[in-house]
Parts: sequence; C-alpha cells; structure tokens
Amino acid sequence: MKAYWIAHVEVTDSETYGKYAQLATQAIEEHGGKFLARGGRYELLEGSVKPRNVVAEFPSMEDALACYHSESYAKALNFSRRSSQRDVMILEGI
Repeated sequence: MKAYWIAHVEVTDSETYGKYAQLATQAIEEHGGKFLARGGRYELLEGSVKPRNVVAEFPSMEDALACYHSESYAKALNFSRRSSQRDVMILEGI
C-alpha cells in the first residue's frame, strides 16, 4: 500500500534550505519516493498557513519511514532544522 510524505514548511533561510532540498531529494529517490507536489500554488481553506507544501509518494509506509530514518536523510535534516519550521507526517494510502 502506498504512503504519502506530507510537509508544510515555512522557510526562514532559503540558501540553507536549498541545501536541504538537494539532499532530501536524493534520499527520497533512493527509497523509491517521487514528488507529487513541491511548492506551487495553493489555497488555505482551514488552519494555519505554511507557504511551502510538499507531497512525496512512496511504495509503502515502510519505505517512507526508512527514508525518514536513513543516514542520507539525516544529513538533509541538519540543513532543514537551521532553515525552516515544518510540520511533517507520513500517511498510509488506501
């Protein structure tokens, strides 16, 4: 069953966040993930806004979790933590 990595992000340092995005992309692709939405236009209907929204699809929940907990993604997180405020979740599909 597919799983979806969903992130709502407020970037506070775009240069450092760019380094995160580059490393995160590699880690996600290494674990079979592909981006379905990355930035782009959105309309907030309820809740609080974070202007960058990302959705990545993985073959399974296990693949998505393995990516998040991988060494390659840990390197990316070092840049993200210094350059953004995020809400991240992994949601299993139906």
